[in-house]
Amino acid sequence: MDAQQLADLLAEVRAGTVPADEAVARLRRLPYTEVAGARIDHHRSLRTGHPEAVYGPGKSPSQCARIVAEMLSGSSGPVLLTRANPAQTEASLAACPDGAVHRPADRDLEVADETVNPVDLATVVWRAAGVRPERVVVASAGTADGPVASEAAAVLSAFGVSAEPVTDIGLAGLHRFLAEIDTLASADVVIVVAGMEGALATAVAGVVPAPVIAVPTSAGYGAALAGVTALLAMHASCAAGITVVGIDNGFGAAMAAMRILDLAAGAQSGTV
Repeated sequence: MDAQQLADLLAEVRAGTVPADEAVARLRRLPYTEVAGARIDHHRSLRTGHPEAVYGPGKSPSQCARIVAEMLSGSSGPVLLTRANPAQTEASLAACPDGAVHRPADRDLEVADETVNPVDLATVVWRAAGVRPERVVVASAGTADGPVASEAAAVLSAFGVSAEPVTDIGLAGLHRFLAEIDTLASADVVIVVAGMEGALATAVAGVVPAPVIAVPTSAGYGAALAGVTALLAMHASCAAGITVVGIDNGFGAAMAAMRILDLAAGAQSGTV
């Protein structure tokens, strides 16, 4: 249940169109419902403005399907299934049609399994929000960073934000980065996705006024330490004010961007 649903329910009780016992029955679902071994947090939108997401790895296809169905029945907002393998995606769509499947471009579904590459999976979105006007640029250093950038873009789309991709602008080819500075500088938020030594985040944060959210990826050779080098480099950046999320965490970066956008929108409307 989100804030609008709760307000509507209270208005219906006051108007007499919903009996008090029915309202009580609906509210019993708060703050959570137990389904398939999970406790579904129906109250999260009321507290934070955004719903809980379903994280696919570690769950069976049946669990994913049952949890998604419960979340759809218990709220009116977007529902997301992240890092879903083909079996989880198929089961969830069979139980809950009309989900939009977002997969990284040019990927082979036969190897889309979390044991092969945890970012080579799908994000499935049900009941996406209406289109918002804000501009979020998702900039990736190299093609290998594409799956993480794709996840961030898919999550943003669930909340009505169309991400603008800027791809393959790693600093090993500085001319490619310089060609995109105007695009980067005109964004409301920039998500920077980079592996190897993670230098792109510092470069972007040095030329744009918008908040910069840096996502280290596990792309890179041995000394990259599966993303640890990029993570530490982003934390140690000399460009002040960078926000850094965990390795390969496109979802977390998108949700950080949404909190920033929501706060800015609330300030403009006078609700914050």
